[in-house]
Amino acid sequence: MEIISQTVLDAAGQWWIYPLLLVFFFVDGFAMVVPSETLIVALAAFSRQSGEPRLWILGVTALLGAIAGDNTAYLLGRKIGLERWGWMRKPKVRKVFGWAQYELEKRGAVLIFTARYIPWGRVAVNYVAGTTAFPRRRFFFLDAFACITWVVYSVGLGMLAGSFPWLHSNPLLSAGIAVAFAVVVGIVIDHLLRWWHKRLGRHDARPASEPAASGEPADAVPASLDAPAVKPRS
Repeated sequence: MEIISQTVLDAAGQWWIYPLLLVFFFVDGFAMVVPSETLIVALAAFSRQSGEPRLWILGVTALLGAIAGDNTAYLLGRKIGLERWGWMRKPKVRKVFGWAQYELEKRGAVLIFTARYIPWGRVAVNYVAGTTAFPRRRFFFLDAFACITWVVYSVGLGMLAGSFPWLHSNPLLSAGIAVAFAVVVGIVIDHLLRWWHKRLGRHDARPASEPAASGEPADAVPASLDAPAVKPRS
């Protein structure tokens, strides 16, 4: 374990670790493989114990990569739409796209901010924002603000998990515990945000029930990650 810890510590202190992280955070914005917040939390915990990588550089790297990745997803959504690649046509992905489209129409600013904390949700929202021609300037500033809070949250979570005295002699273990802690917190946040968006969707559906009762069609069917919106065709 000491050999592994020393190897990781040596790698964390190298200059090339930051460009590598920048690429990882960038790709995560439009083609998520592993949630990037777990890597930030792990490295922040490792830094809390060993001093490497430097926290402020880690934070700036994550911020720049996240903003660039999110805006790339926005541009891809505008240029290629939501059906170009096979993974976009999968039922579960289509369901998330439907949810994102409905929520963007109802509460775009809130969704862009909160989706940054939902790994797959943020990718879907970024693509859909481009497809639906959500104002680019507004998207950029909303996303930048969301990314700033997300980086602060992730780094803070890692530092908290790495601050336990009994982990001072094992930075690798502190990073592992930080990742586990981040996964649990992420699941809780994910469920809370889903619940909140569902509640807002039910609130939106109440006024729509009145015109439906009088014979007039409702504008849209409320959506969630479990039941996407379906807008009636005219």
